[in-house]
Amino acid sequence: MPIHSAPSRLAMLLAAAGLAACASVGPDYHGAPAMPAGAGSYVRATADADRNAPLPAQWWKTLDDADLDQLIRQALADSPDLAAARARLREARAGLDSSQAQLLPTASASALGLGLETAPGTASSRTLHLYTTSFLASWEVDLFGGGRRGVEAAAADSQAAAADLADLQVALAAEVAQNYIQLRLHQQQLQQLDISRQADETALLLTEQRRSRGVATVQELQQRVGALAATVAQSAQAQGDILAALDQLALLCGRSPAALDEALAAPQPLPRLPATLAIGDPTQLLQNRPDIRAAERRLAASQAEIGVQKAGYFPKLTLMGGLAFAAENHSNLFDRSNASLLGLPYLSWNVLDFGRTAAAVDKAQAGRDEALAQYRGKVLTALNDANSALSRYGQQQQKVRQLDIQRDAAVQQLRMEQALRAAGAASEIDLADSRKAVSVSRQQTLAADAELLGDYVLLQKSLGLGWQSEEEKTR
Repeated sequence: MPIHSAPSRLAMLLAAAGLAACASVGPDYHGAPAMPAGAGSYVRATADADRNAPLPAQWWKTLDDADLDQLIRQALADSPDLAAARARLREARAGLDSSQAQLLPTASASALGLGLETAPGTASSRTLHLYTTSFLASWEVDLFGGGRRGVEAAAADSQAAAADLADLQVALAAEVAQNYIQLRLHQQQLQQLDISRQADETALLLTEQRRSRGVATVQELQQRVGALAATVAQSAQAQGDILAALDQLALLCGRSPAALDEALAAPQPLPRLPATLAIGDPTQLLQNRPDIRAAERRLAASQAEIGVQKAGYFPKLTLMGGLAFAAENHSNLFDRSNASLLGLPYLSWNVLDFGRTAAAVDKAQAGRDEALAQYRGKVLTALNDANSALSRYGQQQQKVRQLDIQRDAAVQQLRMEQALRAAGAASEIDLADSRKAVSVSRQQTLAADAELLGDYVLLQKSLGLGWQSEEEKTR
């Protein structure tokens, strides 16, 4: 083939292949299915829930607790689970890069220098030299778009991996907050149990004195002994719960056991709930929840996979070309007279595969149907999570209000007992019992407050809040 005409012919062939490669087999993806009927609002929202207030991405900052902020920041930076998820994201993005590279030509170059001596050591000895170099290229033209569908699938898989990472961030922030709330709850309860223990010890001592004088019965004495033992046991349980919460927080933050003991050992009040409960609407829910985003991206990937498999019905065109130089002297190796040029289109078509391609297409379509069902299930689960969390939060608010009334009544009763004792109209045992009643009531109120905080955390998790993309973190 003349050198001057081969490039032009090859260029014409490449242009024709490029025009043919405009179409893509398989169904186009037109976005996620519409929201289920009747899911336009939260039916379990309480009257004080604000649908118009902006949703806080870093919702834990609304609790106004510096220790909690630091713990969640450390967990999001150092959690081994998040590190593994980031590695999976890098892996998925590398897969996308590989899929994109498959659409481009491949090229290689080689060079060879050869020396050959004939009849060595004789008068007719002769040394022959040969120098060659070659450049080879090949390109499988994506005639029917199977490769481009593969890139679509890989891109969607990469986006799903990013959403999986975000979902882990949501779950991790919520778990850290829940354990932190439990830590502060048990620390506060331990203080109240110490008050109860002192009251029990006082009541037991006075009962023993009364028993020695024949005023109290053995049954009264045993009741006091049992009450003190129960309080001491509760204190031991609270101390164990504190250590367990500290170790769990250390684990979530990627630290060894007891690593956070010094920083968090001092008892602190429970975090404070914000004045406004922002909930948005279900449309924002579908946008925010990373598990829904991941399911939608996997649906898109499975749709593209159908096109990948359908491309097997059609022929494949591979363009191959090469340029080689060969000479006996390296000084004129690249002269035009020493050049050879090769251009070769190669067409292959698997016209008889006994149903293999059809089976692959059927499998891909079944995978798409499964992904669609999983997406719909994620949407319904998310709507149920949000409505259930709103319902629990509203009910717990009512419980907290009633327990506050009970605690205030116990405090008022203690004041009355103190006044009566000062007037000599009440015994020291009655006063000790009133002190314990206030302590027990405060423990119940603390537990209810912690449960309400936990419900708030679960609500933020159900709304899909608490994540940040890797790109946003680097800005």
